[in-house]
Amino acid sequence: MQERIIHSDACLAEGAEWLAIQEPRFAHALALTGDLPLRLRKDGYEALLSAIVSQQVSVAAADAIWKRLKAAKLTGPRKVARASEEDLRACGLSRQKITYAKELAGAGIRFADLRAAPSGEVINTLVGVKGIGVWTAEIYAMFSLGRADVFAPGDLALQESARILFDLPNRPREKELRQMADDWSPWRSVAARLLWAYYRIAKDREGIR
Repeated sequence: MQERIIHSDACLAEGAEWLAIQEPRFAHALALTGDLPLRLRKDGYEALLSAIVSQQVSVAAADAIWKRLKAAKLTGPRKVARASEEDLRACGLSRQKITYAKELAGAGIRFADLRAAPSGEVINTLVGVKGIGVWTAEIYAMFSLGRADVFAPGDLALQESARILFDLPNRPREKELRQMADDWSPWRSVAARLLWAYYRIAKDREGIR
């Protein structure tokens, strides 16, 4: 069965309506958030580098680092591969993330081939590169490939948003949230967008770039 791809706001609206019917708490969240952001991005090296930049830092910090990388024209694989550690560190990348950025630049991934690959294969391919974890691969599948039924349960903002919305005693761990998200298939990517939007309202800050 071919996977559903999110192409437009109409796709998001269809998924959001389905979720609201299935789960009253999602209907409540949607009434507060309004229309959900599409968040689609280009695929390829730059999109993954952006996700690496976002790992384990605040949205504001990631935005600042990314702006410096863009200004220095250090977001393409060949430029990153040739750049010195000093140049990349000056943009705000940690030593570890510099290693990850260079590993990805030399990984030889055929990004065009991933567009037609099953989401499980996409994620397995990406996590084979040092520095690309499951969260990064899932974010790429959701936003760069538009996969409608991918979720990122390791995301702390999603965990916290789910805790508040579902009135849970504790923030759900990755395994628990992944199990919860099974009920939101085939629109788990829309559920993620809704939880991020709800997080922004509940916590008054962004949970995802």
